[in-house]
Amino acid sequence: MLKRLCLTVVASLLFVFQFNISSASAVELDENIRTVKLNDQGEEMVLSLQQVKQGQRLFVDKCTYCHKAGTTKTNPNVGLGLKALANAEPAKDNIAGIVDYLKNPVTYDGEIEIYELHPNTTRSDLYPMMRNLTDEELESVAGYILIQPEIRGTMWGGGKVYN
Repeated sequence: MLKRLCLTVVASLLFVFQFNISSASAVELDENIRTVKLNDQGEEMVLSLQQVKQGQRLFVDKCTYCHKAGTTKTNPNVGLGLKALANAEPAKDNIAGIVDYLKNPVTYDGEIEIYELHPNTTRSDLYPMMRNLTDEELESVAGYILIQPEIRGTMWGGGKVYN
């Protein structure tokens, strides 16, 4: 009986501790961190905490097999850091660029379509997990990717880009 009581107390303390850590990390995502480029014209948008949370869940569920911590398993030279995304053709350092890529993937130089190789919403037979993603969900994933260099620094796909 005493053993069960001790286990219950320890489990409760761990739960409360985890809840406090999760709440604190959500608060740290202020508006500056959640402000990302919307398109190539330089327009910006502020992601809601819900969008960030949804983007994280979707990225972890659907993208981390090949893009753990913003790296690219199949080509380690091209990660999801802001510098790499900005240098892609067309640029993918904005919400519209990443969403377009997830619908119509092309090589880094933009010259060859890679529907057969990269998961996308167009060829859902290739990677069915993306079949039902809405534009809003794709935007959440894109937003999550774009704020990671600010949150994780060099631990994310090449790290921050300093001008």
